[in-house]
Amino acid sequence: MRSAIKQNHVIFAGAIAWLLMVGSGLALLWDYSSAPGAPGSAPVQWPASSRIRPVSDRFTVVVVAHPHCPCSRATIGELGVLMARAQGRVNAHVLFVQPAGFDGDWVKTDLWRSAAAIPGVDVLQDEGGIEAHRFGAETSGQTLLYDPMGRLSFSGGITSARGHYGDSAGLDSIVELVASGAGNSSAAPVFGCPLFERGAQCSKGSKPCVG
Repeated sequence: MRSAIKQNHVIFAGAIAWLLMVGSGLALLWDYSSAPGAPGSAPVQWPASSRIRPVSDRFTVVVVAHPHCPCSRATIGELGVLMARAQGRVNAHVLFVQPAGFDGDWVKTDLWRSAAAIPGVDVLQDEGGIEAHRFGAETSGQTLLYDPMGRLSFSGGITSARGHYGDSAGLDSIVELVASGAGNSSAAPVFGCPLFERGAQCSKGSKPCVG
C-alpha cells in the first residue's frame, strides 16, 4: 500500500513539474510573439531621393521586409487583405532588403513570390538597404502609408503579433485612412525581425537575419 501511495506521489509530482515547464514555455513563446520590434523613424514627407515614385491620385503603401523573416509571412498575407479591401485606391511596393555580399537569388524567397502574386503590388530588391534607410525602417514588416500629397499617414505594422494573421489595429487604420482620405497620421507596433542588426535571430533556432 505504501509503495503504491509513494508511486502516486511521484507521478503527481512529475505531472506538476511537466505542467510548470509547459506553462513556462508557453509564457516565453507568448512574450516573444507579442514583443514589437523597433518602430523606426519614417520621414513625414515622401523622400525625394527614393527611386520609388508615388502617384498623385491615390495613396501609396511601402512595406519593408527581410526576405528570410518568418514573422513577415503574416505581413505579406495581410497586405493581400489590405489590397483587396482598398479596392484599387492604393499603390503598393514591397522592398526586400538585400544586404551587401548576398546575391539576388538570396532575396527571391517564398516571401518574394507571395508578395509578387498580390495584384497591384510592385516588388523590389533593396540592395544594401538603401531604400529601407530612406524610409527609416528598422524592423521587417514596417508598413508606411503616404497620402496623394506625399505626406505620411501611417507608420507601423499590419499584424497584431509576430506571424499572426487576422484583425489588427494597423490594417484597420490604413483601410480607414484610405476610405476617408484623411491625412491624420497614425501608428501601430510592428512585429518582425530586425532588418540591420547583424546576428539578430528572426526566431528561435533560425539563422541570423542579416549576415
